This record gives sequence, structure tokens and C-alpha cells, in this order.
Amino acid sequence: MAFLLKGAHAVDPQIGLDEVVDVLLDGKEIVEVGHGLEAPEGAEVIDAAGKYLVPGLVDMHVHFRDPGFEYKETIETGSRAATHGGFTDVATMPNTDPVTDTGTGVRYQIDRGRAAGLCHIRPIGALTRGEKGEALAEIGDMVLEGACAFSDDGHGVQGAGMMRTCMGYVSQFDRVAIAHCEDESLTAHGVINEGKASTRLGMFGWPALGEELEIYRDIELCRLTGCPLHIAHISTEKGLNLVRAAKAEGLPVTCEVTPHHLFLNEDDIDSTYNTNLKMNPPLRLKSDMLALRKGIVDGSIDCLVTDHAPHAQHEKDCEWEIAFFGTIGLETSLPLMLTNMVRTGEIGWNRLVEVMAVNPRRVLRLADVKIEKGSKADLTLIDPEKEITVTEDYFESKSKNSAFLGETLMGVASDVFVDGKRTLANGVVAQ
Repeated sequence: MAFLLKGAHAVDPQIGLDEVVDVLLDGKEIVEVGHGLEAPEGAEVIDAAGKYLVPGLVDMHVHFRDPGFEYKETIETGSRAATHGGFTDVATMPNTDPVTDTGTGVRYQIDRGRAAGLCHIRPIGALTRGEKGEALAEIGDMVLEGACAFSDDGHGVQGAGMMRTCMGYVSQFDRVAIAHCEDESLTAHGVINEGKASTRLGMFGWPALGEELEIYRDIELCRLTGCPLHIAHISTEKGLNLVRAAKAEGLPVTCEVTPHHLFLNEDDIDSTYNTNLKMNPPLRLKSDMLALRKGIVDGSIDCLVTDHAPHAQHEKDCEWEIAFFGTIGLETSLPLMLTNMVRTGEIGWNRLVEVMAVNPRRVLRLADVKIEKGSKADLTLIDPEKEITVTEDYFESKSKNSAFLGETLMGVASDVFVDGKRTLANGVVAQ
């Protein structure tokens, strides 16, 4: 079916586009971008006045729990959440059951994503078998089946020698190694940032050094192997400075940050022990939070991701020490960025598009999507003036463990197009 988007403010820093235009989609492609376009016979005209049109948003770090933990999330429910949040592509982490460490596991996720028919599922394969850090996973087979990157996210590869072997192998396939940086000998039993928060609330601390030490190690392994390295969910100022230094040297190092590390810190954890604020890595110092926001502004941080981590109610509605780590984020990521960084003037629309659409595609070696004739019709239309209140009823995700419940935010995705198909229409998921 053809769609004509009339009067959208299109923003695409890849081609220097930042103006009000009409965009005609037909089939899987953009067939025309211009002014005063007429709708061909049978096309649906969408009034996009006052809205922003951007290349489809990409979240390169989500957990869909399928297979093995479908009571938390499935590829279908996760796809619904992604679509509701404005995303056309999501990269799924491999810590499923069984772990996604074979070509068959990658194919399963892609097939389930196609059956859901809402967004592109881009599986990330495990670096090691079973994410145990002992032997290489089937890297080559997973590449052939469509794995976009490799990571042992959730654990991190503890042995430096094993990580060197992984990176040396991954480097042969034009893929990136994504590092969950956590030295478990330092973080064992840690459930909250080590420092004032752990002392005040009387819990075992998870020190910043446990993250920073592995960031340093993996940057040195990047230098040794030449393998592109991407640092997952960076949470400290020192860690970010290590990445900055690596980039200044010309090493192929990139990094990402989550909304919860940008807009929350350890001071937000109080005597109510809200377990939706229990993350891995944990919420850090306010100074770390502000440094990460500066990293988004100055370009040091490449990508905004959610680390969407759904859990059942009983896994969060319990004592802090035994509650599961993580928060969902797909449906609040864009509103949080619009409310806290775009509307405040901290960043502009071009920078938002870079960290949420352009850079994630580049890191994952996905084809570029541009708002120009002949490009793939994977697009997100955003209403910057739509107000939402974050409640459990707002979520399409199967789980409701959001760190931002109760917040009022401005700006959401109104429509999403994937391969020219309208998967989100006026804020409602298509199926």
C-alpha cells in the first residue's frame, strides 16, 4: 500500500535534511521526497503537520527473553513494545534459554520476528558457548544466519585470554564485539553502587572499578586484535573518559548509554527500596549521570539504548537483595529523550537522530536508512507535543517493571513504517 505523508518536518543528518516536506512511500521504498506532492490513486494520505519524520529508530540492546523465559516477554510482545516506542529495529541479546550461541538460535529469533510482523529483529549472538566464557560459540554459523554482533551480555567474558580469542575471531567477520564490562571478582554480591548509597541503605556495593577495569582491559584487547569494540551500557565518567581516549587514538571503539543512567542516579534510591531502580550496572553518582549527558551532547557516546529488561511482578516485588536486575525501557526511551534533552535545548533533533537511528545502524553493520528517494521505507513519525503519563496500562510489554512509572513526559512516536508497512498508526500498534 502507498502512503503520502504531508507536511512532515523531516530530519536526517546523513543527507543534511531538516525541513518540512512531503514523503511518498510505495511498497518497501520511499519513492519521492518533495513539496506539494500529489497522492497517487489508492494511496492513504497522512497529515503529518507539526510532526517530525526521522529514519526508523534502532535499539541495539534489548532482552526479549524468548526462548526460555516467555513469561517475562516474547518476541511478539517485545516487538509490540518496540513498535509502540517508535522503533523499526531491535537487537536482541543472547542470554536466553538456551543461550543464542548457534545459527539455529539466530534463525529462530529472526523467524519469530517475521511472524510477529512489526519490527526487524536483529539477533546478537553469544561470544562463548552458553555464555560460560570457556569456549567459542559458533560465530561463523551465526553470521551466516544473520547475527548482527556478538556479546556475552549479562555476564561479560571474565578471562582476558578468552576475550582475546573471541575478539580475534569476531574481527574476521566485520562484526563488533559488544562488551558487558563487569569484573565479577569485584562485583560479587553487589546490588547497588558502592559508596554513599550502599552505606546509607546497608547493602553490598557494586564498585565503579568493577566496570572501569574491564573497559580498560577490553580497549587494550581491541588495540591488540583490531576487533571493533562496543562498550555496553556505560555508567561512569571515568569509563567514558577511557572511551574518549581510545577514540582519540583512532581505535575502533564505540559506546552506548541507557536513559536510566542519563536521568537517574543513586540519590533516587530511597528508603522505599523501589526495586525497579535496581540495574546492572547500578545507578551511579549524580556526577556520573551529568557526565554521561555531556557525552551525549559532545558526541563521545555513540548510541542511546534501553537495555530493555522485562521481569515478572514476583521477581521485582520482593526484597532488594533478591530482586532481579533491570528495567523495561522501549516505550519510554524516546519520550524521556524528547522531554529531558530536546525540549530543554540540551541537544537538537539532528543529534537525537544520530544516537537513536544513525549510529546504531552503523555499529551493527546494518544498511543505512535515509529520507530520500530509493531508500528503504523504515521510518518513525513523532508527535513532539503529545503528553503521556507512564502507567502500567501504557505498556505493550508483557512486563511492567519501569523505573519511570508515574512520570509525565512530552513527545511520542505516533506512526511507524517498517518495509513500507504501517505498524503503528496514531499511537496504536497495528496488530
